[in-house]
Amino acid sequence: MWYLDSYCSRHITEDKRKFKNFKRKEQGFVTYADNNKGKILGTSNVVGGNTLEIKDVLFVEGLKHNLF
Repeated sequence: MWYLDSYCSRHITEDKRKFKNFKRKEQGFVTYADNNKGKILGTSNVVGGNTLEIKDVLFVEGLKHNLF
C-alpha cells in the first residue's frame, strides 16, 4: 500500500521487492516531517500491475510506509 503525502518531495519505500532494477546508493538521507532522518540505501523504478511504473523511487532504511 502506498500513501500520498503532500509533504513528500521524493517517492520512498523500504520494500526492496517492489524494485525493478535496484541500484545500491549508500549516500544521503531523507528528512521526515518530524525531523527524523532515514538513510538512502538505493534507488530504482517500481512497477505496479501491468501499466504503472514509478520512476526514481528511493530505498530508505527504517521506513514504515511507502510514500508517494
